[in-house]
Amino acid sequence: MLAWLGNRRSFTNLNRCLGAKRSDFPSNAYYFLFQRNWSLSLTLLWLICFSLSAALVSSATDVVTYHNDIARTGQNLQETILTPSNVNSSSFGKLFSFAVDAKIDAEPLYLSSVSIPGKGTHNVIYVVTENDTVYASDADTGAPLWQVSVLGKGESASDDHGCGQISPKIGITSTPVIDRASGPNGTIYVVATSKNSSNYFQRIHALDMTTGSEEFGGPTTIQAKFPGHGDNSHNGQVIFDPAQYAERQGLLLLNGVIYTAWTSHCDIGPYTGWLIGYNESTLTQTSILNVTPNGSEGSIWQSGAGIASDGHNLFFLDANGTFDTTLNKKGFPSKGDYGNAFLKVSTANNKLHVADYFNMFDTVSESDSDEDLGSGGVVVLPPMKDATGKFRLLAIGAGKDQNIYIVDRTNMGKFSPDNDDAIYQEIDGALAGGEWATSAYFHGNIYFGPQGNNLMQFQFSKARLSTTPHSKSATSFVYPGTTPSVSANGASNGIVWAIEHTDPNDVLHAYSAGNLTHELYNSTQAAKQRDNFGSAGHFGTPMIVNGKVYVGTTKGVAVFGLLGH
Repeated sequence: MLAWLGNRRSFTNLNRCLGAKRSDFPSNAYYFLFQRNWSLSLTLLWLICFSLSAALVSSATDVVTYHNDIARTGQNLQETILTPSNVNSSSFGKLFSFAVDAKIDAEPLYLSSVSIPGKGTHNVIYVVTENDTVYASDADTGAPLWQVSVLGKGESASDDHGCGQISPKIGITSTPVIDRASGPNGTIYVVATSKNSSNYFQRIHALDMTTGSEEFGGPTTIQAKFPGHGDNSHNGQVIFDPAQYAERQGLLLLNGVIYTAWTSHCDIGPYTGWLIGYNESTLTQTSILNVTPNGSEGSIWQSGAGIASDGHNLFFLDANGTFDTTLNKKGFPSKGDYGNAFLKVSTANNKLHVADYFNMFDTVSESDSDEDLGSGGVVVLPPMKDATGKFRLLAIGAGKDQNIYIVDRTNMGKFSPDNDDAIYQEIDGALAGGEWATSAYFHGNIYFGPQGNNLMQFQFSKARLSTTPHSKSATSFVYPGTTPSVSANGASNGIVWAIEHTDPNDVLHAYSAGNLTHELYNSTQAAKQRDNFGSAGHFGTPMIVNGKVYVGTTKGVAVFGLLGH
């Protein structure tokens, strides 16, 4: 239902729907529906918007953002070519690969029917590398269309600061975002790290999607300060030091703003938790929030998963850091420090502020022992009707502590030092090994791939999640586990795709979405190592569109599909 959320046209329709206020509705026949029960009406609006917008873009095949949509469901519901009956080692396998100049940590993105000057119209795959290079290639052949380096004169990609998390160099780590309606031909936005002989730089670039040329007077150098007395503060302002950070989480485009968020290098201080927005048409800074301004740590990285959204608010999991257990009268941390929290951030009027949150009763000890939420991502779930008939607006996430957390987006639960009873649902110990990935949603199911454990399918019933898996894969996925993606044709032909990290040759798996014990395919099954593709990116996420599966690797892109087609 949410696959359309990544499309510009439908996303505009969504915002128009979800931006409705009571005053927007006439006092006639709509009064009964919208005025007498405004809470129910908002839920109905969600359902109406989902249905109408999905219908408007039923033919769209673009993948323009991390995990397919801003809800980060990871599902492509418009896959009509790949089915459980033809995804097997006899008819499906590696078609080709193409090389790039450094490893790919971001998820590949895809646009259909792009007119490239002097080269005709192509389906295009876009990838970025840790050498600060952006590539556009023919998605059906791998032929190069254009490539550009976003390095400044006399610069190189950053060194790894002695931290092996992003290594040996740091360039473009996060998944970009594309807007086909931006600029004269459409725009791809990337954040790049670089250095010269004396300084480090973080910049946001807007590139013409047909040529790779810079747009809107860019790039813009990322600079920020925020009121506070925490790490790296001076005269009551916390200062953003580009040398201390990397942009790992996938970029989010929401209501004309590109949102960036920042992680540390191996927890090397000083650092705090930055969220910074930029206008997509001018690259000017629109908003800043620091979620640990009077403390330390609290970065935002999510193993590469993008910040999720419901169309207005941002949802993410913050990493280990300062949390003020002393609360104000409204139940918020007294000094504004939200380390290790499940956060809802309002974007109203381009002013970022924490609108709600949940944190565990033992959050301080979790942060102290590095068992925080920050290694996982959030999925914003579609409306669900509970056992009483009430519609629930939920979001789900998990991190290192092995628990699954499901929050009510209208009342997340905040903090109690005694227990977690205020959260909508918590399933303790469900993900043994912990989550260094994000989940995928499809047709009432949620799929998790914790490290050192099986890929698991949990099911929703009456807006509650099963406390034990409905099914599991036979394969156990070593660190960092796996971030699954789903392809389907509406509610049918669902396939769950996952990457197993088994260097020197990682493995692509495909499972029946209805039962993970049924493995359809894996890339070791064909003879003579036909489908070997090397090593995927550290938190590699498969992208499925138009009958093909794209996997970013340490050397290029591997492309899978139906053999002989």
